[in-house]
Amino acid sequence: MKTIPEQGLEHNDILDQMSAYGGQDVNYRDSRTWSLVYHLDDEHTEFLKQAYGLYFSENALNPIAFKSLKRFETDIINMTAQMLHGDKKTVGALTSGGTESCLLPVLTYRDMAKSKRKLPFQPEMIAPESIHVAWSKAAKYFGVKIRYAPLKSDFRVDVEAVRKMINRRTIMLVGSAPSYPHGVIDPIEKLGQVALQNRLSLHVDSCLGGFLLPFIEKNGGDVPLFDFRVPGVTSISADVHKYGFAAKGASTVLYKSMNYMKHQFFIKDDWSGGVFASPALLGTRPGGAFAAAWAAIHALGETGYRENARQIMEISKVLQKGINAIEGLNVLGQPDMSVFAYHSTDPTVNIFAVGDQMEARGWQIDRLQRPEGLHVMVVPGHSKITDEYLADLAESVEFVRSNPKLATKGNAAMYGMIANLPFRGMIKKEVMKMMEDLYSSKGEMPLDGEDTPWLVEKLAGFMHRIKIRKD
Repeated sequence: MKTIPEQGLEHNDILDQMSAYGGQDVNYRDSRTWSLVYHLDDEHTEFLKQAYGLYFSENALNPIAFKSLKRFETDIINMTAQMLHGDKKTVGALTSGGTESCLLPVLTYRDMAKSKRKLPFQPEMIAPESIHVAWSKAAKYFGVKIRYAPLKSDFRVDVEAVRKMINRRTIMLVGSAPSYPHGVIDPIEKLGQVALQNRLSLHVDSCLGGFLLPFIEKNGGDVPLFDFRVPGVTSISADVHKYGFAAKGASTVLYKSMNYMKHQFFIKDDWSGGVFASPALLGTRPGGAFAAAWAAIHALGETGYRENARQIMEISKVLQKGINAIEGLNVLGQPDMSVFAYHSTDPTVNIFAVGDQMEARGWQIDRLQRPEGLHVMVVPGHSKITDEYLADLAESVEFVRSNPKLATKGNAAMYGMIANLPFRGMIKKEVMKMMEDLYSSKGEMPLDGEDTPWLVEKLAGFMHRIKIRKD
């Protein structure tokens, strides 16, 4: 069990040790990853570090003590609201990331419903099957039942199904712009009509697309309406640290007016420590993240964001065309943005085995289930590796086609079993055990350079045991 060192170590020794640990992380700077990090370039990153460092210790918990941070937050909210076609009544707050920006609307609309009527039952929300998992977390945390509406063949939510699911327990609807798995925008205008007809709140989860879709549209791209221009939309979330290219820890949640947002506030007036008020989930709010987000938006400006959008969509189209040209592969649906997935149309080509082969060639690959596929999220840096990625992908497909036994080995077999296992509760129970082990006092991650991710390795052992029992 790790203990605090009795004597402090030399700064250089500590930094060297930390760098060594980081050497086993995915290398996003070479653009061989397709998620998690939105890296623009090293110059921009260094600039963000400087901006972050200027307010490294400042705390946005107290906007009176740190007026600079409140100015940053106000400016960012106003700029985001203008970008998403809000008006003078539009309000919002900075959050620590997309998950917090998804948690807060559930809390807000639950408490708003409580203030208007007694709730002798568990409130419910309706969201697409493809909604980000953060909404499931929000539902669990705040005691709101989430009901999943089915998708149509184009992977967008079935609005008529949503309409039929509404009952007296329903407090809110959610749509994606775009959905994380397939990169498609749900029919927000139709959802807005349903929300208005039933006097419900409608939140648009645009954490992923909020800082890209507006600039695709300004560049002449065909983007379905998804923002405050849509009647019925009452709130939107948009991450600055994704396609806003800010430092990690910066997102926004916007409301049509204070009539909604006031239910998000927490106020304790009789605490012995004084009157306490908080606009979001966190107490201490990191000033560095606020400062870096403000700096990123001002450094790029509308011209920079439009140029990024142009490059990103150009790369996305090249990748999608190249993937569709590979025999046995096809992009799922008609993505509206730079996020998409592709699957195998050839029964002899296991898509998870293709993912294994791509990882063997040095790519970090995300896998989807229901339907099974591989996932791509594009940033400007991918322009320099597009041809290499497509070439490796074509070779991987042919290798898997020539070696069908790969579908029953390694990660391909494990992911395939997970995707098709009927008893989902078994997976949940096993992952719970892993999480308990990881976060126990003696839990630790392997640091010996293993290629297989920790969770995947543990799950593989579990799936192997299931297979033995089944056989």
